[in-house]
Amino acid sequence: MKGMTVIVKKTTQLIAGIIFLYGIYIILHGHLTPGGGFAGGVILAGSFILLILAFGSDFLHLVREERGSTLYENLAILIFLLLALSGLLVGAKIFFTNWLPHGTPGELISAGFLPLYNIFVGIEVAASILTIFLALVIFKEEILK
Repeated sequence: MKGMTVIVKKTTQLIAGIIFLYGIYIILHGHLTPGGGFAGGVILAGSFILLILAFGSDFLHLVREERGSTLYENLAILIFLLLALSGLLVGAKIFFTNWLPHGTPGELISAGFLPLYNIFVGIEVAASILTIFLALVIFKEEILK
């Protein structure tokens, strides 16, 4: 895949960063507003997919290389499970115990482990969707060869 025209590339350069920041905003405010890890992860993956579509697969050297995204996916799941198990380790005897201080309701740091869960779910979802997209791109390029 070679990429698109100069107009599309310049527009993508302007918009991809804004989309990425909006995805981070959705993830970080997921315990206060509608959204969270899944919705923000989809938006993050969308920003990377937009870059790949605009600049082509050669831009990120994507030929048979989806290992990086699967590494992030696996690490996010591992950290998520370690956070869930941490409740058992501190003596609460309950899986997914929210043992961190809850803070003031309505503040950004106000939900204990929930923002951390949202962050790692967002990373996992973004990496999963990006891995699926990269596998489809690589499959298409292998078929066209």
